[in-house]
Amino acid sequence: MNNQEIQSVKQRFGIIGNAPALNYAINVAMQVSATDLTVLITGESGSGKESFSKIIHSLSSRKHGQFIAINCGAIPEGTIDSELFGHEKGSFTGAVDSRKGYFETTNGGTIFLDEIGEMPLGTQARLLRVLENGEFIRVGSSKTQKTDVRVVAATNVNLLDAVDKGKFREDLYYRLNTVPIFVPPLRERGTDIELLFRKFTTDFAERYRIKPLQLTEDAKQLLMSFPFPGNIRQLKNIAEQVSILESEQNKPIDGNTLAKYLPQAQQPSRTLALFPQANGSSNAENFSERELLYKVLFDMRRDVNDLKKLVRDVLGNEQDGRQILHNHKDLFDSITPENDGRTTSDVGVTRFLPATNGTVRPEATIRPAAPVAPSETYGSHPPVQIFDEVDGDINDVTEVEDVTHETEEDDSLSLERQEKEMILKALRRNNNKRKYAAQALGISERTLYRKIKQYEIDEE
Repeated sequence: MNNQEIQSVKQRFGIIGNAPALNYAINVAMQVSATDLTVLITGESGSGKESFSKIIHSLSSRKHGQFIAINCGAIPEGTIDSELFGHEKGSFTGAVDSRKGYFETTNGGTIFLDEIGEMPLGTQARLLRVLENGEFIRVGSSKTQKTDVRVVAATNVNLLDAVDKGKFREDLYYRLNTVPIFVPPLRERGTDIELLFRKFTTDFAERYRIKPLQLTEDAKQLLMSFPFPGNIRQLKNIAEQVSILESEQNKPIDGNTLAKYLPQAQQPSRTLALFPQANGSSNAENFSERELLYKVLFDMRRDVNDLKKLVRDVLGNEQDGRQILHNHKDLFDSITPENDGRTTSDVGVTRFLPATNGTVRPEATIRPAAPVAPSETYGSHPPVQIFDEVDGDINDVTEVEDVTHETEEDDSLSLERQEKEMILKALRRNNNKRKYAAQALGISERTLYRKIKQYEIDEE
């Protein structure tokens, strides 16, 4: 496909941008549209995957047939089979009549299955049969029916990881992934961010008859350097906020003004700084709860050592105090300069950085500066070791002794209190918007919702 044809498709479907990765994805969609091959569209949430499914359908021989977009994650597990394949009267409670499913009503057309990774395993087996033989059976029926439907699927999760965890069928993955199309995230599209921002603000100004916004050079640079975890949806939301709240300004919007509308630019989260997510990848969910608990644990141990320093300094100025220090030498020696300024709570702690493949990798594990005999510095307890790094992999957490002599029950309660406090702070900073609070904490929105329920947090 030449560049002129690609530009024509962009204009037809309202796609803004000239990033090479975007143009390549459009080119693949145009080429595959002439066939009936199954297509798997991958990309982050909000990157515009549905637009590519419409390109494939509209340029195909099925363009006069029906096109249906279905969000697999929005249909309850108990009813998704009925929605997709239909059911017979009396097949389950509430089935007062027979009903055709989407695969039956869309015969000759195209079905777009968004969030395919959320589809239950039982439904995946039914879908595989449709893809291989064009056959399906209604719920509650024994009669096999035929359908001629093209399937275009999309996901924002790594399906190969889901296959390894037993959450997605391997045979279905390879059947869906006949032709893969990757939609690049907004942060990788360079100057497209400014073009989209200008498009959204212009549309908003025309709709409400206000003056379109202009950005200064520093504001443009700030905009293009922002990661946009919510992709195009988030950019449009910010553009409309700025348009309505700054419409009375008679001068271009500068970087300081724009920064007020960029969530992470307001107050970077301590948790996010310690455990940055890998380009917004959903793989962060695999580590999120564990990382959050370890972050709370590390903070508690630092607080304990700060308190020990304070007590040592106070007692060191008094005769009786020096005797107390001598009697409890094993407790206070762990914060002497022999640790190069690091407390025992820092020893063995691994900091995480995003890897290029979308997973979380350990950057470095802090070890003692030199071998120290346990009796000299740490008393009878060795340094705390939370992680071990072997060949770049993160091993299971090693069991450690409780060097602070606190009971397990007290530790658990303290961890829960601090975890709840961190969640409350994140919600307050983000106006009780779970999506941005979860991003600030470095956990998934689903994990945050579960924690809110667990701690009975009132979001009002």
